[in-house]
Order: sequence, then structure tokens, then C-alpha cells
Amino acid sequence: MYFAALLARTEDGWEASDTELDDVETLSDLTDLAREAASDEETVLVFIEQEDAWFGVVRVDGEEDPRIYVSDGSAAARSAYGEILLTDELLGREPGADDEGDDLDALDLDGTEDGDPVAADSEEEGDLDSAEAVPSGPLGDFEILADLGVEEKDLLALDSGDALSEIADALGAAEVLETVR
Repeated sequence: MYFAALLARTEDGWEASDTELDDVETLSDLTDLAREAASDEETVLVFIEQEDAWFGVVRVDGEEDPRIYVSDGSAAARSAYGEILLTDELLGREPGADDEGDDLDALDLDGTEDGDPVAADSEEEGDLDSAEAVPSGPLGDFEILADLGVEEKDLLALDSGDALSEIADALGAAEVLETVR
């Protein structure tokens, strides 16, 4: 079960809106969604949570690149929405590095025919290797909310179960977030 919400900063405080991520396939799509919710060039936070497994925060400030924090990279890697947040940059990889590996995997280097069970097993192992390559634990910008009152040590200490509520409370937005939960 997922929960996703947008918190947009306005002159009058924070406004929350429940959001559907069904049409979001990339970080760029998510960033565009956040910018649409923005009032002028104000800050928008996207909260994404998968039950007690992991949570993520994406911060969009005007036209700047989005900033991302994920509480547990390996848990997020097993989630469709988590994969959106786990960019090459966040993982410290060269952009497109995974694509190069896919090209090599497609080559028939072991003499098996396409569709042969051995080839299918190799592809599945490749998928597992890429998921395992994502480190467990927090990833991203640990200072993402520091200027808003949530310091790095506080962010890292949050338990996935109620983290978004605690962040919203620190921002003074707990009531507006609860209206969309």
C-alpha cells in the first residue's frame, strides 16, 4: 500500500493534496507534477511512502533540479515508485550504465539460443544483481529539509512507519497532511 502527497508552500503556509502516481513513470514526470502544484516558484515537497518499508521525499524549488531523499534504497528498489526516485545520480552511477549492461546481456556469448532456459535464467540473475547493487539504508540529500527545520540527524533517525507525519509536524503542516491521508 502506497501513500503519496504533495505539500506546496504558499504565502499562507502549507497546502497538501493527495496525488495519484499512476501516470508518473520518471522523475521528470514527478517533478512536473510538483511544479504544477507550486504557487509561483515556491517549494513543493512530494512525499511517497510504502507502508512501513520505506519513504521518500522529493523537493522541487522552482526550476532547480529536484532534490531526493530515500529512507531505504534497497527497499525502494523493490518498488515501482521507489525506482522512480533511484536515479543514476542518486546511486552514484554513470548515467546509462545499466543500458550498456543490457546490450551485453542481449549478446549470445554462451552459444544458447534466444528463449533457451539458460538465457532466461541469466536475465533474471542480472535483474537481481542490479537490485542488490542498491545499498540498503538512507540515500540522497540528507540536508533536503534542513532549512525547513528537519536537520540531517533528525531525518536519519525517523522510523518509516510515521516519518512523513513527523516531518509534516516539524514543518507546521501536520494538520494539512492529515486531511489528505
